[in-house]
Amino acid sequence: MSVDHYENFPVASFLCPPALRPAVAAIYHFARTADDIADEGDAEPAVRLADLAAYRADLGATACGGAPSSRWTQVFGPLRAVLAQCALPIPLLTDLLSAFEQDVVKVRYLDRAELLDYCRRSANPVGRLLLHLYGVTGHDSLRQSDAICTALQLANFWQDLGIDTSRGRLYVPAADCTRHGVDSAELLAGHDAPKVRALVAELVGWANELMHAGAPLVHAIPGRAGWELRLVVQGGLRILEKITAMNFATLQKRPALRWYDAPLLLWRALWMRPAAAAVASRSA
Repeated sequence: MSVDHYENFPVASFLCPPALRPAVAAIYHFARTADDIADEGDAEPAVRLADLAAYRADLGATACGGAPSSRWTQVFGPLRAVLAQCALPIPLLTDLLSAFEQDVVKVRYLDRAELLDYCRRSANPVGRLLLHLYGVTGHDSLRQSDAICTALQLANFWQDLGIDTSRGRLYVPAADCTRHGVDSAELLAGHDAPKVRALVAELVGWANELMHAGAPLVHAIPGRAGWELRLVVQGGLRILEKITAMNFATLQKRPALRWYDAPLLLWRALWMRPAAAAVASRSA
């Protein structure tokens, strides 16, 4: 699978249980296609919203056993089989569409609560869908999955700060800008400054805290899927580490994972241990 848009973590990689790869791929293509409708190309907002409405209608038809349109057969054909075999929760898929629709019309966020509500629909459903496939339930697991997915989304925002602002989109909450004395117009104009770096540093710290809060979930996911999640977590943490190493200058340059990061990610994934085991090791 192409992971051009999600290079921070593996998608249906060789670590994913083979029996689940078609389902993971179907979910990914559903989300990726909708995201492209909302964000790629030069279509007018009204056209994007109309296409997303048609996409939503095709999801509804597929979920009810009806016939979707012929526009996205490569998405809804595989998804139909997965819905039947795995009983995916449809509200999680419609939450994703809600976030993509919001991307078309909303380009500013007032505070962190507003941004977290967006992440609840743009990122968290993916983790919950995967937990559903893995048969993992429970409040703690869902909470940790949400923390990881939100952290990945935030890491992507701060990684892509310069790209998003060049397109007139700003995910940095206005309240955080105000607290650091940064005018949103400065960010949108690409004006770097020490106060901008301090702002990004705080936002990176926020994402880092969320990632660590969710990281214990890797020990609740059995087998190869658990190892894939370890790499997901380490990939996100590595991006945050790279942002820190460049002194938070993502308004000017975008960091990315490279092939030579793989050994480090694997090593760190190998040494992720349950908190109790780590405490016992330090006490010995």
